[in-house]
Amino acid sequence: MRQPETSGLATGAGGAAVGVSELGQSRARSPEIGLPPGQYVPANWPVLHYGRVPVFDPQSWSLQVLGATESGRDHCWGWDEFGTLPVRRVVADFHCVTKFTIPGIAWEGVPAAALLQAAPPAAEATHVMVWADFGYSANVRIADFAAEDTLFATCRNGTELTPEHGYPVRLVVPGLYAWKSVKWVRAVEYLTRDRRGFWEERGYHNTADPWREQRYSYQERPGEGPPL
Repeated sequence: MRQPETSGLATGAGGAAVGVSELGQSRARSPEIGLPPGQYVPANWPVLHYGRVPVFDPQSWSLQVLGATESGRDHCWGWDEFGTLPVRRVVADFHCVTKFTIPGIAWEGVPAAALLQAAPPAAEATHVMVWADFGYSANVRIADFAAEDTLFATCRNGTELTPEHGYPVRLVVPGLYAWKSVKWVRAVEYLTRDRRGFWEERGYHNTADPWREQRYSYQERPGEGPPL
C-alpha cells in the first residue's frame, strides 16, 4: 500500500482551493488478490438505495458531528464551510453486498480523518453512526471510519457524484460492503457503545467485511455486533 503523498491543489467540495493528497491502490484490494469471494464485475454501476433521492439545497445543507465529542458540544459545517476542508483522492474498489464490485474507482472528497481532527471524538468513542437524509443510518467502527482511505466523497472519476449515487456527499469506506458507504450524509454521531444502523437492524451483518463475506447477521460470531 502506498502512503499518502502531496500532489498539488484541488477544488474543495464548496469550491475553495485546498491541498490534496492521493492514495494509490487502496488497502481494500491489491492487484494480485482480485475480487472478494462471491463478487463479480458488472457492465455498469447499478443504482441501489432505500427511499427517495433528496433534493440538494446549498443554502440549507449542513453536516453535523454530534454525540460523544471530546468537547461535549456539537459541530456543524454549512456547504461553503465544508468546501474549505482538505481534499484527498483515493483509488479503491467498491464492493456491494448484492455481489457486484466496481474496480478502481477514483474518489475525491474530504477524508474522514480530517473531520475527526476538526471535531475530535471523546476517548471513550468506539463507533460512529452515519446519518443520511430521511433517517437512513449505518454504524461503522471508529477504526474503519478513521482509515486513510475513508472519504466524504463529492466526486467519482473526476466528475461530481450524481444525485442517485449520493450527491452532494456520500461516505466511502472501501474496506467494507457498500451499504456502509452512506449516500446523502448529513450527520456523524460518535458512539461509546455500538448500535445497529438501518440495514444492520434488518438482517445485514454488523461489521460487513467483504473479504470475510460478512453479508448477513446470522453469520455473526460472538462480539461482532450488539443483540438484534
